[in-house]
Amino acid sequence: MSASAVRIYDIMACDVYWDFDTPLPREQHKFLVSFHPTPGTPTPELIERITARGPGGYEVTFANEKFTGRNLNGWIYDGTLDYYWYMVNLATGFLPEGEYTIEVVCKDGTVLTRSRVQDSAPSRDLVAAYREHRETLLASFTTAADAPLDQVRCGWRTLKDLAGPDTYAIFRLAEGSSVAEFDTQRLVWWDNIFIRRARGTDPEAGLNRGGVTVGTGLKPATDYGWFVELTDANAQGETNICVFQPHRFFRTP
Repeated sequence: MSASAVRIYDIMACDVYWDFDTPLPREQHKFLVSFHPTPGTPTPELIERITARGPGGYEVTFANEKFTGRNLNGWIYDGTLDYYWYMVNLATGFLPEGEYTIEVVCKDGTVLTRSRVQDSAPSRDLVAAYREHRETLLASFTTAADAPLDQVRCGWRTLKDLAGPDTYAIFRLAEGSSVAEFDTQRLVWWDNIFIRRARGTDPEAGLNRGGVTVGTGLKPATDYGWFVELTDANAQGETNICVFQPHRFFRTP
């Protein structure tokens, strides 16, 4: 197998509770497929099409274009690891339980598939706990923006603090002063708990975590936004629910 051969790293087919400040409905779902790096050739140039299928003949096609906050369907590039993943968010409610398969057809004719089974129980439990404690959680968000620019810390309470279920926290930070300016394609820093678990360096990466120290120096006099995604697992293929909590914004001195 050549170094540039397309290989699936993992997939997601899960519920999404969308608590961003946008007009979209709260109950959604998404499909995601991440790939190993393809040195020398951007992965999208090797892809013919990607399709997700599920119970009852359900079928969704991924767009082979750049993912944005407007299309919510396409590829995202992580320059820190030189890899791509494709994601499509669908504002049509939670997923029915059952097996979901993502099929990748490559331009060289290779066909790759990966499947997982969606379990609705963890999704119901986490969302119910989040709704119950939402105001307490949001009121707990803090940013130590007056700290040295390489030591900025963001903190929050966890559902476990409030007698809720275990959750895993994924933190993302980007420049901007509004949801519209927050660009998933241009993250300043994020804590990839999926990679940390997969590498074996931290099997419990993100578990009941109540804060992070941003892992890179920030620029002075600059607006930044961050948000915390809560999940029921720290492996993509094991995740049944993602809760996207509202953004928080701050400006560095």
